[in-house]
Amino acid sequence: MSSIKRFNLPDPGEGLTEAEIVTWKVKAGDTVKVNDIIVEIETAKSLVELPVPFAGTVSELLVSEGETVEVGTPIIAVETGQGGAAPVQDAPAAGAVEPGIEGSPAPKLAAAAAAAEEQIEEGKIGGTTSTGRTAVLVGYGVKQTEAKRRPRKAGTTPAPAAAPTMTAQAAPATPAPAAPARSLGEARALTKPPVRKLAKDLGIDLTQVTPSGEGGIITRADVEAHVAGGSTAVEAAPAAAAPAYQAPVFARSGERETRVPIKGVRKMTAQAVSASAFTAPHVTEFITVDVTRTMKLVDRLREDREFRDVKVSPLLIVAKALLLAARRNPEINARWDEAAGEIAIANYVNLGIAAATPRGLIVPNIKDADQMSLRQLADAMAALVSTAREGRTPPADMAGGTITITNVGVFGVDNGTPILNQGEAAILCFGAVREMPWVVKGKVKPRWVTQLALSFDHRLVDGDLGSRFLADVAAVLEDPSKGLVWG
Repeated sequence: MSSIKRFNLPDPGEGLTEAEIVTWKVKAGDTVKVNDIIVEIETAKSLVELPVPFAGTVSELLVSEGETVEVGTPIIAVETGQGGAAPVQDAPAAGAVEPGIEGSPAPKLAAAAAAAEEQIEEGKIGGTTSTGRTAVLVGYGVKQTEAKRRPRKAGTTPAPAAAPTMTAQAAPATPAPAAPARSLGEARALTKPPVRKLAKDLGIDLTQVTPSGEGGIITRADVEAHVAGGSTAVEAAPAAAAPAYQAPVFARSGERETRVPIKGVRKMTAQAVSASAFTAPHVTEFITVDVTRTMKLVDRLREDREFRDVKVSPLLIVAKALLLAARRNPEINARWDEAAGEIAIANYVNLGIAAATPRGLIVPNIKDADQMSLRQLADAMAALVSTAREGRTPPADMAGGTITITNVGVFGVDNGTPILNQGEAAILCFGAVREMPWVVKGKVKPRWVTQLALSFDHRLVDGDLGSRFLADVAAVLEDPSKGLVWG
């Protein structure tokens, strides 16, 4: 006997309570096997591909692309087995996903969901959605509003008159009428998530854009050319030369302004920095450092056979200097526990690296970075940056950070006053490295110089501790051999 099973949106973990359906990889009538990837979803922190927990024929897509739904909402119906029809069955909200694809996030999602259903962590900031779940965003610890559907575009079928008061949980939307006209899986394969997001924000139909990338891939340049009214594709720049983040191109399109929905990473970042700025009393200190010896070390490491297959940059040495300074000043690696009335000093360092991505600013962190060798740290940083640029950073990688580095120097900026990643005591800002005149032993010589800024929570860090920590970071950058003494 066959039956119709509905797969409910699983809990993506870390207290996230909703997600947007970005791309369906299947359509009604397709045959699926257990653990086939069926949909790509976007949470406030990452893009995640979900596998189906059972085999059969896709009966119906219950939610359209672009819809934002709460955890536990049925998103797809699959007819399983043979024979006559049977009553519709709902799969568990998250636990039905079986491990079967190596590296798939589904097992982690299922485990996180089970834990979240049993208990809600205390002592963290969060609101409650219509399902009774606590919206706690670890690392972004701010209240999240209840899930809301994206307004339908003109030309789509409006909801029935009684529908406006219903939540996404109660009335999942049916696929837009235009969806069956083309293969959603094929549309997904023709471009990359950041480009699709740009097209979606600009209201561009990717089927109308002329591709110029290898294998018919639609590039960011193709979308921008389409917006500008160009009829021919623009040759894409080499991938290696592209920056980590590219802002949308300003173009005259007849409209006086462009409206972009505040959602996802941008929404969470806005809430997080606002909460951090008005919760923790910020203090920022600055220091200018001669990093000539650090730059020479970077050059030597690039030629060293142990580092030939990994990117070595000044940021790597800054990260190592921070870890050494944190060992000498452990109170800098702390958090304020308001609920317990305590200061919690971590005996480990989860080092956050602020990364600008097409989805906005995110702060993934390297777990137990203080236990890593320089080569291990280089590998971890390379993996972190690569994953962030692809928009694949999982929520777990953005939770539990203890101290952060933000590298504004990559944009040619000398300095800044960064806002703390919420829950952390300090954030180090690394500015541009420039060659300039510097006094060395009474003589003016050309030297490589940079500026560092340290913002810290004055409830946790007083001026003495903040100054000692910043001075220690600067000392290692000025003379990397101190790392041998302090290490």
